[in-house]
Amino acid sequence: MQVTAAIKGDENARGGRKLGGKGFFGGEVVKAKEKIKGEHVRRHQEIHVVMGNEACDLDSTVSALALAYFLAKTSPAPKAAFIPVLNIPRADFALRTETTFLLREQGIPATSLIFRDEIDLGGLHRAGLLSLTLVDHHVLPGADAALEEAVVEVLDHRPLERDRAPGCQVTAEPGGSCATLVTERIAQGPPGVLDRLTAALLHGTILLDCVNLSPAAGKVTPRDVACVSLLRARFPELPSRDAVFKALQAAKFDVSGLTTEQMLRKDLKVLSSDELVLAVSAIYVDLETFLHRPGLLQDLDTFCQARGYTGLVAMMISFNERNEPSRQLAVYSRRETLRSAVCRALEEATTPSLLLQPLLSPWSCVGTYAQGNALASRKKVLPILRAALGDPGAAGGPEEEVVPPPTPMNSLVEECPLAQAVPPLCPQDALERVSRIAAGQPPGSPK
Repeated sequence: MQVTAAIKGDENARGGRKLGGKGFFGGEVVKAKEKIKGEHVRRHQEIHVVMGNEACDLDSTVSALALAYFLAKTSPAPKAAFIPVLNIPRADFALRTETTFLLREQGIPATSLIFRDEIDLGGLHRAGLLSLTLVDHHVLPGADAALEEAVVEVLDHRPLERDRAPGCQVTAEPGGSCATLVTERIAQGPPGVLDRLTAALLHGTILLDCVNLSPAAGKVTPRDVACVSLLRARFPELPSRDAVFKALQAAKFDVSGLTTEQMLRKDLKVLSSDELVLAVSAIYVDLETFLHRPGLLQDLDTFCQARGYTGLVAMMISFNERNEPSRQLAVYSRRETLRSAVCRALEEATTPSLLLQPLLSPWSCVGTYAQGNALASRKKVLPILRAALGDPGAAGGPEEEVVPPPTPMNSLVEECPLAQAVPPLCPQDALERVSRIAAGQPPGSPK
């Protein structure tokens, strides 16, 4: 009865082999197809979900996919269907550009994945069917508090903030990447479970999280290095570390395939006062490229109006051929008083000074600047903007992180977009959906 909500029958674009069969997420999906039916629910068979954190970065995604596969392949006489769930709505998946890149490179289609808004975990839990393994985090947000009693295992590379229930298996070991812990777990399992595709996913994830194992970045640990060495020893055909890291790092900052709305949401924070709401987006292109996007002004209007934002500060960051950062700013608002107040605050800031130089803007409602102080990140600019909104404290004003930031990501917010209600899928609907995905049918396709 083993199953993962993953891959069956899609061609690997480079290797030409099937991803079903005995490869990654393969083997048991065909046998599971006939068993994941309504009787699975009626007999109270377990649904075992493996889920990463709400940032759903590359580490969380690959850790969930690989561990669910491992559990499905190694659990003795399992009664459970093992399902990796990506902890974001499907609509947000395109924002995780490094993740979409790596899965695409390895021939894994997005249609083979299950996202948080496509499965009702609360409904499964109320039906007594849910077991939950958490990877790359160990504390559920307030909106998911009811699921805590379903957690049977935790695998995280950060120290525990609180103890788990006695029956919960906990692995909390320091490391630069949760994928390191997953690699160790799989490597200690039966021979043959670790295949090349799984190894490629884990290898790329560890390298990106640990900045290509660079000690200067301060993230890598000896166990990360050991796992990369193990993967490369078992699969010497893996591309070089430098090539993998360079490709993933480029994909992480590649927003060329995103709409303006997606670019603005990819790395977004929101500041608010009693009457004003200001969006602050980090955007990984230079200002000129951004300003020349077709229909940009209409896109800015639509983005702010749809979400009730009074204004928007777009913080551009780009890199030259020597990988040196360059920063620019765009301040948008149809309210001239707010736009002027924000621009003045940024221009006059001294802690730190942004060293702004005004640039010619194509629209009166958009102020544009070159930022001479390239070390002044958004974290340092946010207090300036809070003060501009009238917060005298400025160091601790209200701030909402409405979309989790891109990788690397090592902290979670208490509330998130997933606090919204998910579609009311009953357990049988969820199982039928898993069955169709296991059979290679895209989500939403006719039964």
